[in-house]
Amino acid sequence: MRKRTRYSLLIALALLGALVVAILLRKSAPPEVARLLPESDGILYLNLKPIRLITKLDQKAITRTPDYQKFIDATGFLFERDLDAVAFSLHRMDNPTGPNGPVAYSEVFEGRFDGKRLSDYLRSISSSTEIYAGHEIFTVPVENRELRVTTLGYDMVAASNMPTAEQIHSILDRYRASASPFSGSSLLGEHYSSVPLLSFAWGIGQIGLPLTESGNMSLSGVQLPLPQDATFVASARFVGSLRLRVEEIAANEQAAARDAGNMNMLLTLFRGFELNQARSAEDTLLLEALANAKIEQKKERAVLTSAISLDALRRASNNQK
Repeated sequence: MRKRTRYSLLIALALLGALVVAILLRKSAPPEVARLLPESDGILYLNLKPIRLITKLDQKAITRTPDYQKFIDATGFLFERDLDAVAFSLHRMDNPTGPNGPVAYSEVFEGRFDGKRLSDYLRSISSSTEIYAGHEIFTVPVENRELRVTTLGYDMVAASNMPTAEQIHSILDRYRASASPFSGSSLLGEHYSSVPLLSFAWGIGQIGLPLTESGNMSLSGVQLPLPQDATFVASARFVGSLRLRVEEIAANEQAAARDAGNMNMLLTLFRGFELNQARSAEDTLLLEALANAKIEQKKERAVLTSAISLDALRRASNNQK
């Protein structure tokens, strides 16, 4: 083989290898809607495509409020049919009794939007507009606070109800530099690697903020034995069944052991309480999740895992028709 031919082959192989590495990195990178989010205390992500596939959500009759029907008529957008993915930033508010309560949100939506119809609708209900980085930002009054909304591209929309425009500006700045699979907030960079592969829903950081009441984390009126600023990595994925996993990242191994013990006691109480309740399709899902739940300590983490069968999910979904 001539030297020139050998060099050409080596260059071609190197380029092919670089392409394969780039593809693998892109696949293992966080979803773009999550990478666009601003700095925050927590992140939640949901991919609706596998949910539609299993539950047929887009085929179900859903009761619509007058405001939602007005939105549909104006934009042609159906959340249950057209929304593919969404990511939320959770921002802890300094004043938990203010207009936003204890937490405010920034969101990026991915789906099938009619950009012109959506912009026309937002313009009709907005109190003011702003041009930033070539995008029109609509400020929409919602109750006693403001929601800023902008279209990023043909398939993405961003919004934020933070008191200032800093977060929506940050999303637009990230959108301009979103080609890199390594972009994103510091929270994403620190914890996304702990999210299991193939998770269609996940949360990282202080995702318990929406459950905070009077300084305590509560669920259905029951105070949870966890600090309100606890850091979590939570996920859901379909791997033969619906696999659920919630990890609390404690300060040290002793704190993780304490929290795992407290949560095991609470799990025992929940199991006993639910066994004495009336049964519905949703109840069977909860009972199966409780029956399969396990809490254990793994070094500085308290880990809860559970599973729900796909048959149970389909039965519950069919009963909602």
